[in-house]
This record gives sequence, structure tokens and C-alpha cells, in this order.
Amino acid sequence: MRRLLALLLICAAAGPAAAQPDGNGDEAKVPAYRLPDPLVMADGRPVTSPAMWARQRRPELLDLFERTIYGVAPPAPRRQRFVVTDEDGHALGGRAIRRQVTILLDGTARGPQLSVLIYLPAAAKGPVPMFVGLNFHGNQAVNADPGIAITPNWVVPAQGIRKGSATVHSRGIDASEWPIEAILAAGYGVATYFPGDLYPDGDGKVAESIHPFFGTSPSDPSHWGAVATWAWGLSRVRDYLATDRSVDESRIVLIGHSRYGKAALWAGARDPRFAMVIANQSGEGGASLYRRRFGETIRVMNTYWFAPRFKTYADREAELPVDAHELVALIAPRPVYIASASEDWWSDPRGEFLAAKGAEPVYRLLGAGSLGTATMPPPDRPVGDRLAYHVRTGPHSITAADWAIYLRFADRWLPAPGR
Repeated sequence: MRRLLALLLICAAAGPAAAQPDGNGDEAKVPAYRLPDPLVMADGRPVTSPAMWARQRRPELLDLFERTIYGVAPPAPRRQRFVVTDEDGHALGGRAIRRQVTILLDGTARGPQLSVLIYLPAAAKGPVPMFVGLNFHGNQAVNADPGIAITPNWVVPAQGIRKGSATVHSRGIDASEWPIEAILAAGYGVATYFPGDLYPDGDGKVAESIHPFFGTSPSDPSHWGAVATWAWGLSRVRDYLATDRSVDESRIVLIGHSRYGKAALWAGARDPRFAMVIANQSGEGGASLYRRRFGETIRVMNTYWFAPRFKTYADREAELPVDAHELVALIAPRPVYIASASEDWWSDPRGEFLAAKGAEPVYRLLGAGSLGTATMPPPDRPVGDRLAYHVRTGPHSITAADWAIYLRFADRWLPAPGR
């Protein structure tokens, strides 16, 4: 415990305190808290079987998360249609098949849409497993491939972004976060879309989002926020992948970093078609416990990310009917990987580990194992089985070292048919 406290205090000293002055980096200020039991119904009845979890407790928790934190998203559009706008069977020097797909949400080119970038290993002999996730600066940012269409939507400031618009100079700026060639070499494909297609990641952008199309009301306390919108989009990508014969739809992995790790967890909780979920430093609103009040807290989080009701729990987190360990538990018994970084105090590494730990009772009930440890592991030492965790040495980022672990995790729990 002393070693862990020292680590977290070092993280606090090294963390972005100047840029994020309102976060708590002091373990001594974390209030005493008690987590809700994921295996106790709201009326006090214990959950005694996998069937009771699936039919009663899981739907109850999903409803609580929707109404309290993320908001209620609409169902899939009945008229959505998929259009392949580009296909190159010799991309990336012949190592990949590049496919770009437009999802027309109302079935027409005049309505809302999202653009999906797909890479498949050219040497694949059959349907391949896929990693699916959101990118930060447009599809063109994940690789320097000149054939990737540049997003026309508003983008947060970055290299090659001028006044909110992506330019050719933004090609490949996020390639270190998406080691496409290594993923392809491991036998996996990649599908990604830019969240700005559905909800630009900035304050005051709701009018530019898809919300007006659906006619939902921002004044509704359970109005779906940006995180729920991005998660909803991940399920639309899953809809398309189910139609692509190059894809093994039984082995589709959700992955997300930071705020998009929040979206990956929520999409994985809501949509059981995803076979695995990986959340890299997702922090508060993702895998970090709300009741710990360490690092980012409800009070300082972006309002537009969540349902309006969520902010009413600022400084009264103990009154939330749910916590992050129950979000992780909603993915059970599917494999889930929660990851932190030693210098990323803002995302609360200990809170993320404790959320994974708190999901163990559900994983055990469903015969899916546990983390296998009672204490937080030291940096760079992964723990767990289907429910897994590590804290990587370094800052808030997703690195080649993280991806190497995730690829091994996928190899272990999503083996190829016949293996």
C-alpha cells in the first residue's frame, strides 16, 4: 500500500496539474466510500444465478447507466445503407486491402453519415478478426496512406489542422496510436471512424451533431450525450461489418483510448455482438471509480459528454445508483482489458484497477475467472485472465507496447476457428 501511495503521489507531481487544476491528486482527500454490489438488485434481492444476471440484473444496470450517466440512445436507423466508396487491394505496399465505407444513416447521401476506414491483411486466407475504434483527428490521421479520404468535419487543434479543418499535413499524425502494419501482420484487420462525423468533440457542437436529425431534446435529463453518440456509432460500424464477408463477425474487438475508451466500454456494455473490449486509460466516465474522487471528477468533466442528469451528481458521487465496476461487469463474460499509465494520475490508475477488481463477482458468477490478485500490480506487469489489467510506465497515451499486449490478449481469448 505504501509503494502504491508513493507511485500515485509521483503521478500527481508529474501529471498535468497546471492544465487541469481542479482534479484531485491527493490520496488523503479521497473520501471513504462503499461501492454498490453488482449482484444485488435495486430492490435488495441477491442475484443467485447466471440466468438471473442476464434476465434481471443486467437490464436493470443498463437502464440505470442510461438514465443516470450516458443517456438513452435511439435504436439503429431502419433505413441505414452501406456504400463502399473506395477499395484498394494493394494498399500499404501490398500488405493490406484498404476499404472505405460510407454508412448512410437515413439511406440517402443527403442525410447524416459516417465514414469508416478499413484495413484487412492482404495475405488473409479467410474472414479475419477486427479491431474497431474511434480516432482523434480524422481517418487520414491514423496512417500516412495518401488514399485515405480527409475528413470534411470539424477537428480539434493538432498538427495539420487549420481553423478546425483537416489538411493533407494531418496525414499520419496519429500513426503511433494505430500501428496498422503490426496489427495486420498479427492477422487482424482495423476499422475506425472519426467521432466528428456524429458529434464533434467540443462545447456547443450539438447543432452540428446527428441529434437534430433524431429530434431528441437536450433538455431531457436522460438525453444522450457525446459518449453515447460515439458508442452508438461503433454499433453502426458493427452493423456494416456483419455484412462484409472478409470479416469474422464473431471476433470483433472494441478498443478505445482516453475519452474514446469511455465510448468503447459503453458500446461494449450495450452491444453484446462485440466479442471483446479494451479500454486504454479511459478514466472517469469509463473504467475509473466515481466514488474515489481522484484525478478527474464529475464536477470538472465536459458537460456535453454525458446525459444532463449526470452533472447533478457532482460532489455527491455516493448517491449514484451505479459505479464503474458495474460498467465493466456489464461486459461479462466476454474478455475485457482495462489499462492505465503510471504518470496518468488524471485517469486514476488505482480507480481503474479497483473497478476491474469490483467486477470480479460477476465474472466469477458467469464462470469467467478473475484478476487473480488482491493488490494492484506494479507497472508493466499484466494480470488477469478474461478480466485483465495493467499499468504501463509512462504518460497518457496508447503505445506500441500497449498494442503488443492487446494483440496477445486477443490471440488468447479469440483464437481462430479450429484452434
